[in-house]
Amino acid sequence: MSSHPPAYRRIVVKVGSNLLTGGSARLDAHAMSGLVRQIAAVRAGGAQVVLVSSGAIAAGRHRLGDAASLSKRDTPTRQTLAAIGQSRLMSVWDELFELEGIVVAQALLTRRDLSDRLGYLNARNTLLGLIERGVVPIVNENDVVSIEEIKDTVIGDNDNLSAEVANLVDADLLLILTDIEGLYTADPHHDPAARLIETVAHIDDAILTAAVGAPGERGIGGMATKVQAADVATHAGVHVVIADGRREDAVTRVAAGDHVGTHFLPTADRVVSRRRHLLSALQARGRIVVDAGAAHALRHDGKSLLPAGVTGAEGPFERGDVVRVFTQDGGHLATGSVNYSASDIERIKGQRSDRIAGLLGYEYGEEVIHRDNLVLV
Repeated sequence: MSSHPPAYRRIVVKVGSNLLTGGSARLDAHAMSGLVRQIAAVRAGGAQVVLVSSGAIAAGRHRLGDAASLSKRDTPTRQTLAAIGQSRLMSVWDELFELEGIVVAQALLTRRDLSDRLGYLNARNTLLGLIERGVVPIVNENDVVSIEEIKDTVIGDNDNLSAEVANLVDADLLLILTDIEGLYTADPHHDPAARLIETVAHIDDAILTAAVGAPGERGIGGMATKVQAADVATHAGVHVVIADGRREDAVTRVAAGDHVGTHFLPTADRVVSRRRHLLSALQARGRIVVDAGAAHALRHDGKSLLPAGVTGAEGPFERGDVVRVFTQDGGHLATGSVNYSASDIERIKGQRSDRIAGLLGYEYGEEVIHRDNLVLV
């Protein structure tokens, strides 16, 4: 394993079914343990890691032990297998990470969760909260209720989900691990002249053509969905690497900045992309006014906005909406996604955070706007 410190602060690692099963009909604990050791080493070097894991359906097939189910690919059967296998998949990950002294948490997401403003905010806050506590979130598409991935549609595979997660948690790197070295100029299984494309600065028609190919036997997405995921992530300022996860040092080497596999360069600045999203005039639904102390804490100390520093809220806006933050003299200070509605903020403004639950009867966190959901103007 590489001894170099991580070159990236926050990394999303996506692992496909072919890699987790070794091409068999069951989870390969040896392959999974090697990935866990590498992730542990990267974390020990100072990086944060989110794992996007396929494998629930494969685990369900093996757990059920029904030979007839192995050949069925209809949606109800695969949803059933996912329901059976998800707990087994998490159990294996939990046991392996526990050997490294690492706590993991399961996060099942659907495309609807990420397209809905409250679902997006809830998922983002939860994942960031886990990361802050040193927990490794293990994310998978919720196949039991979401049929997009199981029906093999373009937007529903775990490759594209991993790009959504990378954007969700402001990752610096999305590492997509598969059972091939990276993106080739042609299918290396059929064309001996195919060569590895080491760096992609821009995803054009030639790159998309090179990515066309059949998915693996156990997996859903082929190289095409991985390149689609890279396109989404790089446009949000995220580095993307597609690499062979069978290498015993693939994760540690990529995390250290070594050249492994195919590296897709960001086409936008990550911070600028997030600022553009939050500062869009079309996004703002209302305004919050803060006192001088809160303004100083936001501007100079990188703090979250707490209710104690709020003097007023003008809506209407709901939890999850984007609002503008103003100083008492009318200066536009920041913009961010709120944890509470305008009416809730009017009830808790000027109060200590530990009084929120008593005043509202519920609590969505101690912050009106968390620092990770806020940008200064």
